[in-house]
Parts: sequence; C-alpha cells; structure tokens
Amino acid sequence: MKTDLQRFWILATVLIATWSLTACAQFNHAQPNSPLAMSAVPAITPAPRVALVLGSGGPRGYAHIGVMRVLEDAGIGVDLVVGSSVGALLGSFWAHGYSAQALDDLSQTGGPLTVFDFSLWADRGWIHGQRLQDYVDTGLNNINIEDMPRPFIAVATRLQDKQPVFFNSGNVGVAVRASSAVHRIFSPVGIHGVEYEDGDESLPVAVRAARQAGAQFVIAVDVTARPGSAPEGTSAERLAREARRRARIDPELRHADFVIHPDMGFATRPTPAFFRMARQSGEREAQRLLPQLKAALLSSQKF
Repeated sequence: MKTDLQRFWILATVLIATWSLTACAQFNHAQPNSPLAMSAVPAITPAPRVALVLGSGGPRGYAHIGVMRVLEDAGIGVDLVVGSSVGALLGSFWAHGYSAQALDDLSQTGGPLTVFDFSLWADRGWIHGQRLQDYVDTGLNNINIEDMPRPFIAVATRLQDKQPVFFNSGNVGVAVRASSAVHRIFSPVGIHGVEYEDGDESLPVAVRAARQAGAQFVIAVDVTARPGSAPEGTSAERLAREARRRARIDPELRHADFVIHPDMGFATRPTPAFFRMARQSGEREAQRLLPQLKAALLSSQKF
C-alpha cells in the first residue's frame, strides 16, 4: 500500500514529465495569417526606387540604427526594407514607421533579456522565441507585413535543406521570429508544418530579394566582421565559420549598388557598451560614405 509520500512523488514525477514534454513541444504557426514562405520575391508595383538591405549580425546589428539615422537626416527615402535576423527585427520597426531615434530609444530600454525567453526545455535550443514574437507583434500593433506603411521582406532559412525563403505577407512577429531563430540557440519556427531558422544560415545580406522585388537602387548594410580582422589565436572553427559566412555574403554584395560596412572589430559582446559602439560605428561609416552615396544616387537618377 502506497504511503502519502510515495503518492506525492508519483504525482510530482507525472507533473514534471508532462510539463517537460509540453515545454519541448515544437512550435508550429498554422493560423490564417501565417507568413507565406517564398523561394523568390515577386516584383513590386510600382518598382521601389531605393531599397535598404539590412544584414544579420546579432549585437552588431545595432549599427543599422546609425545607418538609418544618417539616411533620415540626409533625406534619402527608402521604398523597401529587406532584413535578415537582427536586420529583420530592426527593419520591421523602421518599415512600420519608427524613426532611427525611436529605435535607438527603444533599444536602450532593455537588453536581450527583454525579448529572450530562456529555458532548459526549449526545442533544439535554449531560447523559445515566443517572447521575441510577442515583442514585435505588440510593438507593431499585430500588423501583417502586407499592411505595413513601407514594403518589408524578412529572410529566413528552410531548416530541411538550408535554402533561403522570403516573407512579405502574414504575421510580422512570426516572420521576424523565424528570421532570427539562430541555429542551436533559438528553437526552430514551424509554419504550417515546415521549419525555419535564422536567415544568416542562407542569406545574411539578401540583396537578391531587393533585386527580385524590382528595386532600382540597392543599399546593402553588412555588419559582420571585416575580412582579416580576426585576432591571432582565433580558433580554426571560428575562422571557418566566418569564411562560410563571407562566402554567402560576398556574391550578394556584388549585386548591390552601394555597400556600407561599419568596422566594429572582430569580437562581439552583448553589453550596453558594445551596443552603443555599434550604433556609433554605423552612423560614422554611413556619414563618411554619404557624399559617395549621394553621388551614386544622383548618377542613377533615383534621388
């Protein structure tokens, strides 16, 4: 005959097992407003004059805010925003109408803990991603991508075959969550039974998406470490990873009309000081290149 203590432990074991299975459950968004993954982007009518393509890079992505500020101050209008990973996160807010200053202010109200839901029971990672999705949906008033004031495309990677996909419709929070689902850190994002992960795994700087949409002038922002910046003693594994990333980026940049590549060194740190440095680096590099950018726009008759 079981004692009360034995019954307690049996019940506790069942509850823990049930909770663990629930916590590890795969996320699958299958709502009417689920983002539609496309292998190519249909042309936009009228064709965007200027597109801004924002690359992946985690904390380095804060440089995008500095670039946005310079473009705003110079009066350079952007008709299409394309983003991978952190570029999708920041780009979605900018496409919705947030100014660079508003984004800067928002970025300083909290670090990664604001949008990361850490868990030992996350599915194939240690961050679920639901908090990030909710953060975007709340900040953008639960809008669908196709209803945003400025056309926006989020880039993700189909997990099964590592091919890039593009979202230009449906729930923006789910699209950004998929674009930002860093491999083995964030749980993959299921949409109607197909799983997606970070856009960095296929197209860190997706110039092709802007070109396919019909953009006449493409400004690409690459926030990854510059080639040759790795310090002595960097592991062979890290160097190989960076080389693979560059192999995905460089062919895309060749199809951009203008490239902004801030120099933030090699190391990345998720600290307020690094975020501030990244914003300043993006603004400084964009400001330095502004005369050349204006000349390129004038010569192409897009500005």
